[in-house]
Amino acid sequence: MTTALFVIDVQNDFTEGGALAVTGGASVAARVTEHLRTDRARYDVVVASRDWHDDQGDNGGHFSAEPDYVDSWPPHCVRGTAGAEYHPDLDVSLVDEHVRKGTGTPAYSIFEAATESGESLVDLVARHGVTDVDVVGLATDHCVRASALDAARAGLHVRVLTDLVAGVAEGPSAAALDELRAAGVETARS
Repeated sequence: MTTALFVIDVQNDFTEGGALAVTGGASVAARVTEHLRTDRARYDVVVASRDWHDDQGDNGGHFSAEPDYVDSWPPHCVRGTAGAEYHPDLDVSLVDEHVRKGTGTPAYSIFEAATESGESLVDLVARHGVTDVDVVGLATDHCVRASALDAARAGLHVRVLTDLVAGVAEGPSAAALDELRAAGVETARS
């Protein structure tokens, strides 16, 4: 059994003051760091994802001047900007693998990501022999949800650590957790 921690999109643009701020996002960054400092031995590999959008164009319709906040969004996490960087309270020295998603296209799941060298997350998971995944990060009702669902579809045993996530909105976040449980994903506290 090989266990991974997926740290989803703990970036400046998804925390307080960012382009698509999630209330509690900075706190999630700090709590994930604390979790890793105290429980790092629990994980064989830690993988952190980032939205990494192009600075030109609409990224496949993902960016819009009139976003609907369902399929289109204001510009965020544009590569090379401070908003795309990890939140400073996330200690990235505790991360083994970094993946990026959404370059030129909409992407929500970590399974749509690749390393800087182009290795897909699917190949990275296979290389490490991952069987179990804990998922943490931002946002519960979007990228955490999509990542956990895809991990379960990939046949992994998945847990979302509910004290290490934050969502855009309370109702959709609760609905996302219900959907995850219905799909066989465990929810637990760290």
